[in-house]
Amino acid sequence: MDILAELKPLSNSDPNADYQAGSCNIGPAEIGRRRAGHIGLLATVLLAALLWASGAASRLRLALALPASMMAMGYLQAYFRFCAGFGAAGVYNFGALGTRQTVTDREAQSRDRRKALFVGIASLTSGAGLAVVAAVRPFR
Repeated sequence: MDILAELKPLSNSDPNADYQAGSCNIGPAEIGRRRAGHIGLLATVLLAALLWASGAASRLRLALALPASMMAMGYLQAYFRFCAGFGAAGVYNFGALGTRQTVTDREAQSRDRRKALFVGIASLTSGAGLAVVAAVRPFR
């Protein structure tokens, strides 16, 4: 089993593709619901502007990690067509919002949990990385 293959987005362009363990667990309606990326981007930009305008100390700029992680989480979930929360909970949805199907196969659940962990770690790492860059670079 190639772990890198599990981490790549699906290569087919069909947004209605069915559930694929460790690869795709949300359909178009759920993907559209992943607005956390946009909200996180807006919050990151607004907080950075506030910190810059106030001349905040470097350590205070680390606060950018939270909205930047939220931004990364939303965008990564949409990109991979994979909801980390669904993966951790063992469910998927390709239908109307609010409907979920349960993943019953143990191997599929394990692959979904690995992908959910990857998306979570990638999001936190991205947010922390942005915050560290903001903290070490002078605003002026």
